[in-house]
Amino acid sequence: MKRLVLGMIAASIALTGCSKITMLRTEEMKAVGTDVQVAVLSNLDTTVQILSAQNDSLRAEVDSLKAQQAAAALVQKRLMAEVTMLSRRMGDESERNDSRQEEIIYRLDMLLGKSDKILAKKVVVSGAAAPVPMDSIEREAEKLVEAEALFNTARSDYHRGEYKLAYSGFKQVYEQMKTGELAENSLYWMALCLIDANQLDKAKKVFAALADAFPEGQKTCTTMFKLAAIYSAECDIDMQKAYLQKILNSKTCSASGEFEQAAEILQEILEKEEKKAAGEPVDACVSTVVGPADSAVSGAAPASESAAQPAPVPAATSTEANSTPAATTAPAVTAPAAEAAPAAPAATEAKPAANSAPATEAAPATAPAK
Repeated sequence: MKRLVLGMIAASIALTGCSKITMLRTEEMKAVGTDVQVAVLSNLDTTVQILSAQNDSLRAEVDSLKAQQAAAALVQKRLMAEVTMLSRRMGDESERNDSRQEEIIYRLDMLLGKSDKILAKKVVVSGAAAPVPMDSIEREAEKLVEAEALFNTARSDYHRGEYKLAYSGFKQVYEQMKTGELAENSLYWMALCLIDANQLDKAKKVFAALADAFPEGQKTCTTMFKLAAIYSAECDIDMQKAYLQKILNSKTCSASGEFEQAAEILQEILEKEEKKAAGEPVDACVSTVVGPADSAVSGAAPASESAAQPAPVPAATSTEANSTPAATTAPAVTAPAAEAAPAAPAATEAKPAANSAPATEAAPATAPAK
């Protein structure tokens, strides 16, 4: 009996010891698990912070790349517009030159044939040779040859800085032709002379007369773009927007480089007005004092303006001028009746008296209807 009791006591003591050992091991395992969990969470927090910082850095780089891409796309768009405009104008100029050469050859052959007929038809009256008067075609041909030679001379004067003399020459060509490509180019160059002579008010009137007289001419888009640039330099934003809108509304300008540039400039103006209306700070317009060398107006046309300026006209007839039907009514050109020839710029050295236009020289008169 005693042995049985002692065995049971020993067994209970052993079981109690095992239970305590198990509890100790369980507590140790819980402590180790807690430490491991804390370490893992700490590492995860550190990793998340590092990844978040890297993500923010990558986002900033992506935003920067997007901004650079947008700027590059805008530059590329403008370059493409200028290249397209240059290519188109070079093609047009090449076609005009080819047409002029063909017409020159045809006119020369015609004049030679007419001259032979005239010499054959001479009659003797009272011992003197009385030539038969030339017909209207011959007179028109001679008129055009004379006008184009005068136009080339006037443009040479312009490039030499003789603005008053050049203005007089272009004005004489316009008054002689009234219609056609040569008359349109003469008005355009008259306005350029006034710009280089720092007489912007008169230049605006001549440009406006050109746009009204030749609404579908080859210089219409460039003329309205220059008018918009002049008003921009004068901080007359309403007039600038008006002429930019005219370019956008013109079917003639829809395929020109001025159309694309006018759209971009008008969009910038509207965005600036929206910012101003919202109370955001915008750059204040400062009126530009335009002189002969001021690029704010002289260079206001697209970068390819130099390509658009007609090459020296050969001493022959203009295709457009000669192709005008006889029944076509000449467009009325309203210019200041008492407009004076451009005064010499202050920075330009004095010209000889022979090269100066009369001080009271009038601007182009209204073209009579033919």
